[in-house]
Amino acid sequence: MTSNQLQRFLMEQRNKTLGEFIIENQAAFQYSSGELSRIINSIRLAAKVVNYKVNKAGLVDIVGAAGAQNIQGEDQQKLDVYANEVFIQTLINREIVCGIASEENDEYITVQGSDNCHNNKYVVLMDPLDGSSNIDVNVSVGTIFSVFRRITPVGTPVTLEDFLQPGINQVAAGYVIYGTSTMLVYTTGHGVNGFTLNPAIGTFYLSHPNLEFPKDGNIYSINEGNYVHFPQGVKDYIKYCQLEEEERPYTSRYIGSLVSDIHRNMIKGGIYLYPTSTKAPNGKLRLLYECNPMAFIVEQAGGKASDGLNRIMEIQPTELHERAPFFCGSYNMVEKAEDFMRLAKLSKY
Repeated sequence: MTSNQLQRFLMEQRNKTLGEFIIENQAAFQYSSGELSRIINSIRLAAKVVNYKVNKAGLVDIVGAAGAQNIQGEDQQKLDVYANEVFIQTLINREIVCGIASEENDEYITVQGSDNCHNNKYVVLMDPLDGSSNIDVNVSVGTIFSVFRRITPVGTPVTLEDFLQPGINQVAAGYVIYGTSTMLVYTTGHGVNGFTLNPAIGTFYLSHPNLEFPKDGNIYSINEGNYVHFPQGVKDYIKYCQLEEEERPYTSRYIGSLVSDIHRNMIKGGIYLYPTSTKAPNGKLRLLYECNPMAFIVEQAGGKASDGLNRIMEIQPTELHERAPFFCGSYNMVEKAEDFMRLAKLSKY
């Protein structure tokens, strides 16, 4: 392929819509029967609705606390509640999933078709609006989603078992970032692709084909305000990042919106850390709604994701709202952080 042919091919790829991309790649899905494509399309539709509301924040009464708390004891924002309802209703109305679990709901939702049957094959788990507290100060937020094929027999109502699957069983995962531009980034196990919304016509176009983490980076993302509460291995790694040696010191960049921090690091190269602490001994991020889907994306983009010692996607969940420490990003950076965690663990004995 000549240089001109390559440029022409890349231009054609970038002009491809999300709908066209899904149709062209449907055969690559492990269980190609149309449902998974329709799930992605439903998420695309719901994302456009939520994006519209996010962009009106400050002009309408949609910012601030909703006056209630979710199952984790966190104050729900009005946009949390709105986004949760939009995604749930969009998935239910399309009759393409048999169950939904949301970070904002205490329990999972069983979905049956209009024929009162339970014949759909997939469950969706989601964080409908990650980082929503940042809305008030006009900082990027996002939606995270994860798709599993059910374990229980088709035709029966879903059970908790269908949701408590390790991340390696995911068939799709992705996120939507609502920022200076709105992007939908997802994987079905065949690489990661990003689509940017053209707000003038309401269409997502392939803008970031085959996203990949650089093997190394110079950004570390962690809330250093909690430094004194971190385990020793994390403290040692932070000091390593700050040393005046080789390619260091690294740059500290922390937005406080998981989607935004990981999206930036995937493009520029970096590591994101949310470890355990004396304030959050099990970690703070949710394994099913945040860690697993992000880990799937990160690994498909050539990065690495762990709890500091073990691969995130091999953890067997035991609770719907289980928390876990989370280290992810450029492969070599995560490896180095894990080395510090192992060394600190060994030094205890």
